[in-house]
Amino acid sequence: MWKLFENHIRLWLQMGIMSKLLNKPLRAFTLYALIILILSIPAYYWVVDTIWLNELDVHNKTVEGHIKDGFKKNNLSSNQITEAINVWSQIQPGVKIRQVQPFEVKKDSVYEVIRPNKYANEVGERFRGRSTYFYIQGKPYHLLVETNVEETHETVIAIAVVTILFFSLLVIGFILLNRKISTQIWRPFKNTLNQLKSFDLNSQKPIKLAVSDIEEFEELNQVLTKLIDNNIAVYNQQKQFTENASHELQTPLALLKSKIDLLLQDKNLNKKQLELITTLNTPLARVSRINKNLLLLAKIENHQYSDEQIIHLNKVLNENIEILSDYAANKQVSIENLIKETIMINGNKHLLEIMLTNLLVNAIKHNIENGMIGINYQAPVFSIYNSATNSLNKDTLFKRFISASSQSPNNGLGLSIVKEICNRYNWTINYTFTNNQHHFSITFQ
Repeated sequence: MWKLFENHIRLWLQMGIMSKLLNKPLRAFTLYALIILILSIPAYYWVVDTIWLNELDVHNKTVEGHIKDGFKKNNLSSNQITEAINVWSQIQPGVKIRQVQPFEVKKDSVYEVIRPNKYANEVGERFRGRSTYFYIQGKPYHLLVETNVEETHETVIAIAVVTILFFSLLVIGFILLNRKISTQIWRPFKNTLNQLKSFDLNSQKPIKLAVSDIEEFEELNQVLTKLIDNNIAVYNQQKQFTENASHELQTPLALLKSKIDLLLQDKNLNKKQLELITTLNTPLARVSRINKNLLLLAKIENHQYSDEQIIHLNKVLNENIEILSDYAANKQVSIENLIKETIMINGNKHLLEIMLTNLLVNAIKHNIENGMIGINYQAPVFSIYNSATNSLNKDTLFKRFISASSQSPNNGLGLSIVKEICNRYNWTINYTFTNNQHHFSITFQ
């Protein structure tokens, strides 16, 4: 019995740790039922005790009536009355009859007394008694009728144990039914949730939400479908605008650059004019680079790099390291390639070159003086790490036009491109900052 109750308490506590929606009202109902059960125990005691005492009072009054009728019906002499009273007292110890004086006669009353019970070997036992007076042959007699009160607290304990047993079975049944019902009721919601988890705005794959016979879930599915369709439409508009704007900007930017180059070749320019025209090259180069990156992002999102081949990653990586060696030397950063095994992956070579270049440039840019860059591979994870002082902002790391570091501001497109390339081939990219090092790892699927 106790093990069952203990198991119920353990289940109830475990239910308190869970945070599922359907369990919240069940916890409240269980707690409410438990409080009512505890409060019901003294109520049980009072009800059982009151009923039992009333029954004892009726019993004592019945005994009193039999005794009085017995003396009235039998015409006994004084000696016979005395002898009958003595015999009765010996045979029935709960009944006491004694002759009293007329001035001692009082009203009938009911009382309780606690005293030892020699027949039950009890030190202190409860008795319910009735005190009454009657006359035999004109002489007053005092009659006491006492009955042992059964141990009501034992009855209450038994009732409480049985109640707790059924309460435990009831709650365990509630928990099992709750789990079974929740599995069925919340299945449409979980299906919808799984669909939303797998939804990717870049993939442009619409989600298909199953029809539910539950009104609330069906309404939720309709609202989500409408919201997703609107977001896809807005996203496509923005992507198309970015692509069109980038294409349209290519010609003016190229024309502007050529005009600046022609002005720089003009020998009639004075020093001040030459300096002003030279300063135009920096923002122009930045705008051209942003425009080029936006076009690249648009092509990746539109899957225009469809030609795939088996690529020797080690070869592409070494070429990129050689190209960026001067840039790293100027930043006083050393590059150490620890990859020993041959890595072959399937993809577009141009996109792989861009991804590795952006990761290396990012490692050089977000480095310290006399810092280092390490490159490693433990199948299937390729990692690039570099020395640093502060962590990059994980929330904005792969977002466009947001710099991940306030110390090295940039246009925020390099890592966005890396992320899009990884999404293109279902590769997983992660960033961590440990032991004063930036760690970028790509898991090839």
